[in-house]
Amino acid sequence: MLAGAVASAGADNWTSWRGDAAGSGGLGKGGAPREFSAEKNLLWKTKLPGVGCSTPVVWEDRIILTSEDGDQDCVVAYDWKGKELWRKTLGAKRPGRGQRVGSGANSSPVTDGKHVFVYFKSGTVAALTLDGKKVWQTNLIKKYGPDTLWWDQGTSPVLTDGHLVIAVMQNGHAEKESPEARPDSSFLVAFEKESGDVAWKTTRQFKLTMETGDAYTTPHVLDIDGKETVVTWGADHLTGHDAGTGEQLWICGGFNPNQEKYWRVIASSTVANGICVVPYGRAGFMAGIRMGGSGDITKSAWLWKRELAGTDAASPAARDGKVYLLVDRGKKRGRMECLDAVTGKTIWEENLPKGVATYYGSPLVAGDALYCPREDGSIMTARITNDGLEEIRENKLGETVISSPAVVDGKLLIRGREHLYCFGES
Repeated sequence: MLAGAVASAGADNWTSWRGDAAGSGGLGKGGAPREFSAEKNLLWKTKLPGVGCSTPVVWEDRIILTSEDGDQDCVVAYDWKGKELWRKTLGAKRPGRGQRVGSGANSSPVTDGKHVFVYFKSGTVAALTLDGKKVWQTNLIKKYGPDTLWWDQGTSPVLTDGHLVIAVMQNGHAEKESPEARPDSSFLVAFEKESGDVAWKTTRQFKLTMETGDAYTTPHVLDIDGKETVVTWGADHLTGHDAGTGEQLWICGGFNPNQEKYWRVIASSTVANGICVVPYGRAGFMAGIRMGGSGDITKSAWLWKRELAGTDAASPAARDGKVYLLVDRGKKRGRMECLDAVTGKTIWEENLPKGVATYYGSPLVAGDALYCPREDGSIMTARITNDGLEEIRENKLGETVISSPAVVDGKLLIRGREHLYCFGES
């Protein structure tokens, strides 16, 4: 059984939140600077229309991101000199509940090189050309019912060979039923890329305790057992669905045997060597799950489980069979741990520079470089070796950073609260 990315970004493109459909946060190619500031290696910075926590996507000469723009949902494109190419508003926004770290534009776009697809807290889903022309638009809230998440939407859309897929996981109100709660409020939905017509919709609902059904994670699109599969983590379950039909192929539980309350999940899983590495239990646990098979695979799929100081919001990165886990909050915040994906055993541990702020953006591994954005605008970088980290640096931007970084063609893109930054060897 092989699990790998179905649709991978080219070396000079960044097609989704973490770069490609696998969503591992690990790239073989690097070349971007590990030392930068307002005075060093800054190629340009440009003022953004408004707040947003999404990561930009890149296709060739276009950098595209979602944002708030006044009271509107907005998509904006820039060239590689930071010049705005076009801006498109798509209707009234729903502002973020978490005003300090949230927004109505948390979800990152995704592109296939022909269209760019976007999703907002307002429920708006749209497809645009790379030149900013709207192709189609719909609204999930109007179509399928209210958003009942306790916090701001976090999942980003993903692309399969045939469809745009969005995960809605919000059955977290199990113990306080309200008129908004519905038995089909959590689901996966697939749209035809060209028309926006619904290709399939699959309910993904479980009986859970308070808030545990709420998930802010992004699925993976993988080839598993020769079948294109949408792998989704949330609501105490890891599932694999047929990308063409939405049919559930397999399901793995066992993540919350004592039915603990409030175990919502923010950090997404990551993938290495056919193993899905899953952070859960509000940063208390991590597990390695062998994907594939059919039906309920819970008894056979668990390879390892660890209780450790882990990650609550920052998704782990993975590459070459190794998982890079960043402790994003608490007393051990800033600790980076490298794990073996197959065994879960620690290979090495290092501490990044101390600070009281939380890491909300997810770490990125690009070549031998590690990038870890902290909320206070400090971007931690290091050179990765077999034995740990070297040349650890703290690069200060001077403004809040919530989104995850992107590396394209030796350039580093970082989205701050007010500006988009591009760093490269000057």
